[in-house]
Amino acid sequence: MATIKLEIVSPDKVVYSADIGMLIVRSTGGELGILPKHAPLVTGLEPHVMRVRFGADRDEQLIAVAGGFMEVTPEKITVLATAAEQPIDIDINRAKSAMDRAKQRIAEFHQGSSASEDIDITRAQLALRRALTRLRAAGMNFEE
Repeated sequence: MATIKLEIVSPDKVVYSADIGMLIVRSTGGELGILPKHAPLVTGLEPHVMRVRFGADRDEQLIAVAGGFMEVTPEKITVLATAAEQPIDIDINRAKSAMDRAKQRIAEFHQGSSASEDIDITRAQLALRRALTRLRAAGMNFEE
């Protein structure tokens, strides 16, 4: 089976590097499946759970990505992520706390309390998406 090199890099480390069979990502333009020999492409990435597939048996690994950019050439996929984590590295309690904080801030904003004036709703919504992405990658499902 043909493979393509995948490298996921965050500001502090190389998060993942391997030869893979397919990568499924959510770009700013929609969901993409990248196979070996893919046409050249550069795109932004949304916060989501990447699916890395290895072979015909559909074995896959999940990787949480908080957004960033992806460059694809026929031989290599390079992901420059603002943050990325493999499920084994995700602190579930910390992710749950971040989710709860973000939900609380969003609720306060919509209630229109005096404290809501200091809430950046876009930032709170992004924090919620990042926390949910991390939890999904770790195998937990939560509704937004």
